[in-house]
Amino acid sequence: MKNVICMKWGEKFSSDYVNILASRVRKNITGDYRFVCFTDDATGLRPWIETRPLPEMSGLEGRPERGWRKLTLFQERLADLEGTALFLDLDVVIADSLDPFFEASGDFRIIEDWNLAGTGIGNSSVFRFEIGSRPDVLDYFLKHRERVYAAHRNEQAYLSWAIRQRGTLRYWEPEWCLSFKRHFMRRFPMGYFAEPKPRKGVKIIVFHGNPNPDCVVSGWRSKTGLRAVKKTPWLAELWSEATTDTANCE
Repeated sequence: MKNVICMKWGEKFSSDYVNILASRVRKNITGDYRFVCFTDDATGLRPWIETRPLPEMSGLEGRPERGWRKLTLFQERLADLEGTALFLDLDVVIADSLDPFFEASGDFRIIEDWNLAGTGIGNSSVFRFEIGSRPDVLDYFLKHRERVYAAHRNEQAYLSWAIRQRGTLRYWEPEWCLSFKRHFMRRFPMGYFAEPKPRKGVKIIVFHGNPNPDCVVSGWRSKTGLRAVKKTPWLAELWSEATTDTANCE
């Protein structure tokens, strides 16, 4: 079974992000699949979206938000899911078919971090794994938290290290997952005058940090004015159900 999963906790992202992601998955996948959102608040989600309680993880209070909760996906039993799971961050934009992500060989795939190429560190905005196959990833973290925190800045650095120890760390094809900030945004001052250009071969556009996708579809600029994105119709089409609320676009 193909499983596409995401996680929503806290107030960083609204339900719109889950709804848009689920809609884009439905348009870009073939065959039987499940879309499941693990969340602490299902308010506002489309009724056809499967939801499951957010897996518990204590001990994160007072620590910077660096994605550690994602590691709970590696427990031996993950709700009622079985088979292969493709995890997607909420702030990604699906641009093309997801089928190749399930067809690629290997039992674990992740983005090679664009800023850390050659270091063995992945970006966990898009990764695929076999459900229940690596409970050691979570177990080691829970037993050696302080050691992990000292050695790894965030969840994706630790996850990459843990998978690499078994020799099964593999990356997606480089053109499949691209960074909006790194590969699409134009440098100052051209961001004010020319919209980002679409790129051939990209299947998922990853938004990390600012701006978020709902902030750029109608045009965006940073508080300092040194970064800007001209209104981008092609991106708006990929984010077709986007909210017009720009309260978090600073």
